Amino acid sequence: MKKIISGLLVLSLSVLVGCAAGGPPPGVGVWDIEMNTPLGALPAVLTINEDGSGSMDAEALGDTPFSGVTFDGNTMAFTGEIDAQGQTLVLEFEGSVEGDALVGAFESDFGAFDVTGTRQ
Repeated sequence: MKKIISGLLVLSLSVLVGCAAGGPPPGVGVWDIEMNTPLGALPAVLTINEDGSGSMDAEALGDTPFSGVTFDGNTMAFTGEIDAQGQTLVLEFEGSVEGDALVGAFESDFGAFDVTGTRQ
């Protein structure tokens, strides 16, 4: 009987820990962002999905899908390629989320572009 009660206790604790740790990472959602580029501020909509995919839609650059988003606590990172007037530009993002605020930067061949954003 003791073994059964101990087993149920362990199972209950496992379920509770799983529920507490559940839910999507903080970066998942739709974000209104602004990139500070050498050509000025560039607004965009960044969508991050729980499965590690997403997209960035900027009027000047079009809609760019990407995958491979990684999450580590409040930090997220991903790499995407955009078509900048016929030239492929690789952007590597790393940023952090605090509530409904996103702060980070895109690294590129042309240097870093600071990014700020708010969740929609």
